[in-house]
Amino acid sequence: MKHIFIINPAAGKADKTAEYTASIEKSCAGLDYEIRVSEYSGDCTRIAREYAKTGEEVRLYACGGDGTLNEVVAGAAGYNNAAVTVYVGGSGNDFVKIFDDRDAFRDLDRLLDAETAEFDLIDCNADPAINICCVGLDSRIGAEMARFKRLPGVSGSLAYILSTVVNLFKGISEHYIVDVDGERIDGEMTFICIANARYYGGGFYAVPDAEPDDGLLDILLVKKLHLWQIPGALAKYKAGRYKELGHIARHIRTDRITIRCDKDSPVNLDGEIRMARNVQIRISDQKIRFFYPKGLKFEAEM
Repeated sequence: MKHIFIINPAAGKADKTAEYTASIEKSCAGLDYEIRVSEYSGDCTRIAREYAKTGEEVRLYACGGDGTLNEVVAGAAGYNNAAVTVYVGGSGNDFVKIFDDRDAFRDLDRLLDAETAEFDLIDCNADPAINICCVGLDSRIGAEMARFKRLPGVSGSLAYILSTVVNLFKGISEHYIVDVDGERIDGEMTFICIANARYYGGGFYAVPDAEPDDGLLDILLVKKLHLWQIPGALAKYKAGRYKELGHIARHIRTDRITIRCDKDSPVNLDGEIRMARNVQIRISDQKIRFFYPKGLKFEAEM
């Protein structure tokens, strides 16, 4: 089995290539491994697919954050010989927060002694995502988070809050036509969250019910909010208490949803932004093998 470390020098606030390389060389002495460094946006996908296509048993380590993981997953999806994980170093690292010891993904020795699960993927206009997709205010916020993350002393969560404040002045809700679970919903909404896992936006506990291996999407439709409702609604939403929003938020578990926007709009896929007017999201026919330190649990608390 070969271990492939795909380093994204653009992940986080600073290039950690040297730090990653030193750690890998120390822990992987005697193993069959390679270190690859991405050179441009999307290069992690190319590198991951290069190794997955060989048919050889490979473990692909996304060295970065959620965006890096998204790219590596896109390259490995559908290849049963390839398994993926994240050796964290980005600014958010939201996907691994589903595990009961997220810091274990910073320990390479533990990652080298791993077990594997098969996770669902989201198919969004033919692009894969492993964590969460969203449309609306939240996606607009995510689209502008990157520039705030680059500011000194600004964490992923703070970047989310700063971007939220800016985007509130641009408009809280938009008109959408949503087809989901055999129903058409036509109206103003603040945002739509489609979850395969549970955390995003630098620590927002979006849908605590979501499981990455149950074959279903957990969809949260949030109706038009007034400005005075935003602080309380966001606080509950961040804490995983969307059920306390009452009639404002509607939770649906299904395998697909179609969203039609009035104009090209940002769609957030695991922190990566795509622009679209018609958004078709479903559980992908492809799965991803995800490996993690032995003994960790990822199931939602009931």
